[in-house]
Amino acid sequence: MTAWVTDFAPTTAELNSCVACGLCLPHCPTFRLTGLESASPRGRIAAMKGVAEGVLDLDADFEEAMTFCLNCRACEAVCPSMVPFGRAMEGARAEITAQRPTARRRLRHLLLGRLLSNRGLVGLATDGVRVMQRLGVSRILPGRLGRGLRGLRPLRPVRAPALNGSGPTIGLLVGCVMNKWFSGVNTAAVELLTRAGYRVAIPGEQTCCGALVVHDGGIDEGRRLAAINIRAFDNVDRVVATAAGCSAHLKSYGKVISEGAQIAAGAADITQVIAELIASGKLPTLAADSGDVVLHDPCHLRHAQRSTEPPRQILRAAGYHVIDADPEGLCCGAAGIYSLLRPATSRELGTRLANLIDDRGELVATSNPGCEMQIRSHLDRGYRIAHPIELYLEAIRSSG
Repeated sequence: MTAWVTDFAPTTAELNSCVACGLCLPHCPTFRLTGLESASPRGRIAAMKGVAEGVLDLDADFEEAMTFCLNCRACEAVCPSMVPFGRAMEGARAEITAQRPTARRRLRHLLLGRLLSNRGLVGLATDGVRVMQRLGVSRILPGRLGRGLRGLRPLRPVRAPALNGSGPTIGLLVGCVMNKWFSGVNTAAVELLTRAGYRVAIPGEQTCCGALVVHDGGIDEGRRLAAINIRAFDNVDRVVATAAGCSAHLKSYGKVISEGAQIAAGAADITQVIAELIASGKLPTLAADSGDVVLHDPCHLRHAQRSTEPPRQILRAAGYHVIDADPEGLCCGAAGIYSLLRPATSRELGTRLANLIDDRGELVATSNPGCEMQIRSHLDRGYRIAHPIELYLEAIRSSG
């Protein structure tokens, strides 16, 4: 029998906070797909307890139960005991990394922790996507891959503006992929923040937030990346991210690394900040009828940050009538690199969401790049998918 060996493992207090009431079960995507207790939050917590107490081995069955989870954290949002399931899951996966090391997992963590944060390599990949789009090669690629590539928006990455104005200084985490493939979102963020009087800093030494590698159990790489960002954003009043997955992870920095508590306390998603500025009158509410928009809530905004109203406030301020893509908030199946590791499950969840969106409107808003790519890859006809702040800025420009 075995027990935990890392300092990031699920704690006794975290595991004992679960009272096994089962209220989480109908909200868990993998339980709903399979009906298996081992594919539910309650079952996974029980397995973690068994390993922690030395009753169960950390074996292939345990690894299967932990890695089948999307870590969407829908269970957290409905849990009366406030079990920090996402944190416990990351800890359990860190234990799998430590106790069941494989060449494939080490390679994944190298790619996620080192190569993804390398701007030069991400830039080369971006150039490749741009060339494929211009040549139309993406149209002949199979199925979801081709549709996903056609939806990317590789533009010139946003640059740091002059630090004018007298307002607080916002540090913008531009993201490893976000700034290359969805740079229009970062550009919109800079323009909206500066319009409201903020000074926007984009430190050149910042790096990937580390969410993807920590979710996969690579805590050592995650801590290295977090330490770089903590130093990079040392002199700003607040750190803001334009991707929901990144902002959620920034808010967890205090649990990832001891020095991360300060940056975590002031971290925010861009939708939260823009909604605050609209509510305070520093950004306008437009008297316009922009039509319908179907809004998808990313899990790491809806469940992890419990933030559903800000995107709706932004879209309503832009004159849109908001239609919920999925009132239940079931995960779209992207879940970081889950779509690569568990393509069948990811595809099933993505198809479900696409069926909910289909025929409800051709304009879709979501605030996470992975969700956008997942939705686009499952929609068969010409939808436009954009970030809420992109649509809001367009409405402001159109209004003059």
